[in-house]
Amino acid sequence: MQNRLATEYARGESLLSTHKVLRNTYLLLAMTLAFSSVVAFVSMSLNLPRLPWWGMLIGFYGLLFLTNATSNSGLGIVGVFALTGFLGYSLGPILNAYIGRGLGDVVGLAFGATAMVFFACSAYVLVTKKDMSFLSGMMMALFVVLLVGVIANIFLAIPALSLAMSALFILFSSGAILLATSNIIHGGETNYIRATVDLYVSLYNLFVSFLQIFGVLGNDD
Repeated sequence: MQNRLATEYARGESLLSTHKVLRNTYLLLAMTLAFSSVVAFVSMSLNLPRLPWWGMLIGFYGLLFLTNATSNSGLGIVGVFALTGFLGYSLGPILNAYIGRGLGDVVGLAFGATAMVFFACSAYVLVTKKDMSFLSGMMMALFVVLLVGVIANIFLAIPALSLAMSALFILFSSGAILLATSNIIHGGETNYIRATVDLYVSLYNLFVSFLQIFGVLGNDD
């Protein structure tokens, strides 16, 4: 059994070392995660204000459009760092709110859960090399449900709905990681900048969703 696991792990390592798009994607993802972490730390240290929901939407989708439009040129690198830096900034006030409520341990728990989901989903696809394109239809349907739920929650602000949306975002983001990784290794995605954005946004959504769920569960009030 151990030999089999070692062989499968070696195959995954070999795939990573020989697949240029996959290798570049993981390298850029690591760099953007580090950059956004620094921006989040600065945002926390300066106690910068939280953006309103409409500011988040304009900033996120504007920078997402810019990154996708320039993904085939050197400007795409600038775009992806601008996008991830913006999202890093948005995390600062959120993290300050949790730490200020004495829920610092929830932040660490959410980070650990996010890392576990990402590595599990990525490893599954890298080891099995399974084509996950069959998830596309389900992901589109789930996206529509999430979009309707997010819009409804802006006006209704129901705590139970927010919690349900967080659970759906975890499911959606996990599927997105499976699909994005599969697209890379099977040639469906040949642009490492777009692939990096897909994975980063999934990680961001996972972290924020886990943060909200664990925050509710860990709140003694």
